[in-house]
Amino acid sequence: MGFVFLAIVVVIVFLCLRIVPQATEFVIERLGKYKYTWGAGLHILIPVIDRIAKRVTLKEQVLDSPPQPVITKDNVTMQIDTVVYFKVFDAKLFTYGAVNPISALSNLTATTLRNIVGELELDDTLTSRDTINGKMTEILDCATDQWGIKVNRVELKNIIPPSEIQNAMEKQMKAERDRRETLLEAEGHKAAVITRAEGDKQAMILAAEGERDARIARAEGEAKAILLAKQAEADGLAALKAAGVDEAVLELKKYEALVSMSNGKASKIIVPTDAVEMTKANVMFSETSGLGDVTPPASDEAPKKKKDECCD
Repeated sequence: MGFVFLAIVVVIVFLCLRIVPQATEFVIERLGKYKYTWGAGLHILIPVIDRIAKRVTLKEQVLDSPPQPVITKDNVTMQIDTVVYFKVFDAKLFTYGAVNPISALSNLTATTLRNIVGELELDDTLTSRDTINGKMTEILDCATDQWGIKVNRVELKNIIPPSEIQNAMEKQMKAERDRRETLLEAEGHKAAVITRAEGDKQAMILAAEGERDARIARAEGEAKAILLAKQAEADGLAALKAAGVDEAVLELKKYEALVSMSNGKASKIIVPTDAVEMTKANVMFSETSGLGDVTPPASDEAPKKKKDECCD
């Protein structure tokens, strides 16, 4: 008898024991009224009096809303679906705050999205994902506090405009790409022409500078050559003067100068007066003395006539 009683007690105790898993909370009601919230661990539930009203997970959850039609400010209807990341921070508020908190969050997400996108035009909607996400997160997080829900993040999953809008956008993007391509080609051609012109200009400048330097160098060389020739002539005259040469040597030098002048390309020859006088004197001396005359003298006898054999 005692063994049976002990067995009954063990069974009752076993049925009263409850184990709450990690990251989970149990909401306990006693006689239909909220009593307390169990955290992770081992707990004892009084039969008949206490009951587990709700098992709530504290892990982060994902609410993936289906695509829904949204009208923009410029009357364009688009299909937009959202993803909401949330977690429960208060099991009691989550249990008693709303009949179906997940459904309430889904409907609130849809209405908030319509309100925000309805204030934007099509282009702003397509380019303002971050702005829309931030506004929705702020609004949903504030509204779900009374449900024990913490909204961590909201993301726009897809934005699908109508087909005709998509075609128009594709044509617009193609036209924009063509315009950029034409502009880049024009800029490239312009840069090439400018670079080529600058190169030609630089080449002409360098060529002119080279010609100028060559002329300067040529003129300097000629001037230096003339200077050296004059210097050599002056040095020669100084050497002759220092050597004390006589009149015969000077006359010979005059003849040499006359010969060199006659061999040049000049159209006029200036003969010194003393050289002319000396030439006249030499001619008169040659004519008087007969020196230098290579013409044979004339014969005194008359030439004999040949006999004409026909007549004689």
